[in-house]
Amino acid sequence: MPGFGLTMGVTLTVLSLIVLIPLSAVVLKAAHQSPADFWAVATSQRSMAAYRLTFGAAFVAAVINGVFGVLTAWALVRYDFPGKTMVNALVDLPFALPTAVAGIALATLYAPTGWVGQFLTPLGIKAAYNPVGVTIALIFIGLPFVVRTIEPVLRDAAEDVEEAAASLGANRIDTILRIVLPALAPAWLTGFAMAFARGVGEYGSVIFIAGNMPYKSEIAPLLIIIQLEQFEYARAATIAVVMLAVSFTMLLVINAIQAWARRFD
Repeated sequence: MPGFGLTMGVTLTVLSLIVLIPLSAVVLKAAHQSPADFWAVATSQRSMAAYRLTFGAAFVAAVINGVFGVLTAWALVRYDFPGKTMVNALVDLPFALPTAVAGIALATLYAPTGWVGQFLTPLGIKAAYNPVGVTIALIFIGLPFVVRTIEPVLRDAAEDVEEAAASLGANRIDTILRIVLPALAPAWLTGFAMAFARGVGEYGSVIFIAGNMPYKSEIAPLLIIIQLEQFEYARAATIAVVMLAVSFTMLLVINAIQAWARRFD
């Protein structure tokens, strides 16, 4: 293996070309406006509505995926059952499926006249063309991140520790709360962060089921696309910078929590 200097040099070069320089270009483009114009675009009612929907739906979807991702990973690692190979493949399907195909499939299912939506509509439940549809799409594309992050930790976890706890009188709930979940916490936070980040930037699968109504079901990535189509490049860059700042801050906080949690491993 090459030495530290060469390795770090290559790493920083690739990181700069792929991440830092493109992001810097976006920031510089937004900086072409005056501070007043930047603030007006960043805090307009339409932009704020798009931020709330984008970050809110991504957060809710990541939390839901955090719960069901743990259950799915637990079932795949700890149990053998008929169709396990098929379930394992289905978990990875959102990774391989084009986002537009995913969006069309979800709209076909959950639209008011869709296979599932036609039964929900009489009950007063609307699962498409609103924020609920956005959340459903983000759950679909985010679940694999949580499952695949937690699986290796579960495989490496020593089951004899759980058995020892049971032999000492701990019931199943105490074992899960005091042994299993603390061991999974860092991996869970990583999966949550990855699912959240993917949800914030998701576009293709969402636009088919969101409805894309300004102030109601319009996500921030779509608003950026609309500004670009209108040749409002500085406005698009402004919205992108706000999303970048919020996303980076949240991921930084999550990484700090992970580092704090590892101190007690």
